[in-house]
Amino acid sequence: MREPRKVRRPLTASAAAVLAICPLITGCADAVSHAAQSSAVVPEGRPPVVMFLGDSFTVGSGPVAEWDTYAAGTARALGWQLITAGGAGTGYVARGRVGRTFEQSFARQLAWRPTPDLIVVSGGHNDRRARPSTVREAVLRLVGEVRERWPLAKIVLVGPIWIDTAPQAAYRTRDAIAGAAWLAGVPFLDPLPQQWIKGDRSRVLLSDGVHPTLYGHLRLAHWLAGTLRARGLAGDSAAPSALTGPEWSWGSHSS
Repeated sequence: MREPRKVRRPLTASAAAVLAICPLITGCADAVSHAAQSSAVVPEGRPPVVMFLGDSFTVGSGPVAEWDTYAAGTARALGWQLITAGGAGTGYVARGRVGRTFEQSFARQLAWRPTPDLIVVSGGHNDRRARPSTVREAVLRLVGEVRERWPLAKIVLVGPIWIDTAPQAAYRTRDAIAGAAWLAGVPFLDPLPQQWIKGDRSRVLLSDGVHPTLYGHLRLAHWLAGTLRARGLAGDSAAPSALTGPEWSWGSHSS
């Protein structure tokens, strides 16, 4: 039986209004943040120190350990020193079983450390039941705290990850995070348009129907490493300059 093809949904009306001034989040975020972020130069000979803050996709779940997640795979592919934080079931608003939001995990697990070269905040899957406006405010608050603590660290936001067909609520959460990224002037990467399941779903998706298998994490890492390189965010001096065009065209996809 063929898997239903994922569709790329247009931004909701509220998100479109936020972005009306500058419809290309990828270009605007890079342009706004370029001067501040380009000043964070990695000393020659030292691998970049990169922090990932996220949910169970980032810290590991089921048979996939933290050192085998897409975050670890991305770090291996790009030659990074990796620090991982967050917890299962958490998000910008969601607290999960650990009882912490991303903002609280940042304060407890990361903020006391020396300045990293890059911090990647990846999530939103568990925030789908929260109001988009609440999610957007939480994203902006977290980005503000990261900048206050580490003014020279680069920041990248990665939207909700959905291996199977994403519900409509996931796109509303994606829009809220993307809108906050534009307002904050940081790059936003969107995994929702990707078609992760091709052929045997059990090869990519665990039996819980939510989390990726080890192979699924490898596919996620391949996508993220390639996207970061293409955007000039991988800490690689040989990488091209950050792209100024859109990763996908706002409002041009059918629902």
